[in-house]
Amino acid sequence: MDLDVLFVGTAGSAPTARRGLPATLIRRGGDRLLFDCGEGTQRQLLRSVGLLELEEIFISHFHADHFLGLPGLLKTFGLRGREQPLSIYGPPGLRAMYEALYPVMGKTGFEVRIVELEPNEELRREDYLIAAFEVDHRVTAYGYALIEDERPGRFDEKRARELGVEPGPDFGRLQRGEQVAQVRPEQVLGEARAGRKIVIAGDTAPCDMTAVVAHGADLLVHEATFSIEEAARAKETGHSTARAAAELAARAEVKLLALTHLSQRYGGKELRDEAREVFENTIVPRDFDRVELPFPERGEPEHIRWSEDGSRADPGI
Repeated sequence: MDLDVLFVGTAGSAPTARRGLPATLIRRGGDRLLFDCGEGTQRQLLRSVGLLELEEIFISHFHADHFLGLPGLLKTFGLRGREQPLSIYGPPGLRAMYEALYPVMGKTGFEVRIVELEPNEELRREDYLIAAFEVDHRVTAYGYALIEDERPGRFDEKRARELGVEPGPDFGRLQRGEQVAQVRPEQVLGEARAGRKIVIAGDTAPCDMTAVVAHGADLLVHEATFSIEEAARAKETGHSTARAAAELAARAEVKLLALTHLSQRYGGKELRDEAREVFENTIVPRDFDRVELPFPERGEPEHIRWSEDGSRADPGI
C-alpha cells in the first residue's frame, strides 16, 4: 500500500513567492486526505498533482490562513460538475465557520458534510484510523494522526505445506486469520508487523499531547514559525521554534521530522540547521516536496524534492 505526504503549502500566516499557505495532502492507496486549506490551495494542487476529487478535508483550527481556501476549492468542484459528497472535519465551531462562508460560495451542487470532532475522537477506516487531538495554540486547535492497523506476520508457506495445507484458497484463509482444518493461523504466521503512523500537529506550541500521540511515528509534521532567537514571541503567540520542535521529535522518538509553517522572515536552511543540532533527521520541505513512507521492513521515510519536469531532485533542505 503506497503512502506519501505532499506538502501543498508550507508558509506561515502570510504566503511568500516560494511558499503557499498551509495545506498538506496524505495519499494512501486510493485515499486522498487534505489537512488544512489555506488561500490558494486549489491552485497549489493544480500546479503539483492536479485538482483531485477529494473526499475528506480536515481543518486544524479557525485562523484564516488555514481555511480561506475552502470557498474557491468548493466552488471549483461545483463548476466541474462534482456529484460525490465531500466531508469536512474540524473542531467545534466548524459549522459556524462554514455557514459564515456560505454567502461567498453559494450552492455547491453536491453534498457537503460538516463534522465537528471532539478531542481524541477517532475516525475508523477499513485498515487505519484518523485521530484528532488537542494541541496548544491561542484558540481551540487540533492535530491529526493517521495510524495504520497492525499487519499479519509473514506467511510461512513451507511450514503450511508441512502441516498439510495445499497452496490455494486455504493459504489465503490462514493469512486472513482463519483456521484451516487443524491448522491455526499462529502456526504459520510470524509476529504481527507494525503499520505506519503520520502525525500532523498543525499550529501549536510544543506540548505533551503531541509527544504522546507522535511517539514512534514514521513522520511528524510540526510547525516551526520561529527560530530560537524569537522564543519569547513563539510562546506569546502559541507557536514553536525549530529547536523546540526538534526537542519534541527526539523525545517522541520519531523517524523523521518535517518543519512547516515558516514565517516569511526565514528561507528554511537556518531553521533546519537549528533543529538538526538536536534532532538530525529533520527536513524543511518546500512546496510540492513529498515524503514517501514505505512499510518499516522496506526502508526509512524518504524526502523527495519536487521538480517541474517530474524527476526526483536531490533532497537539499
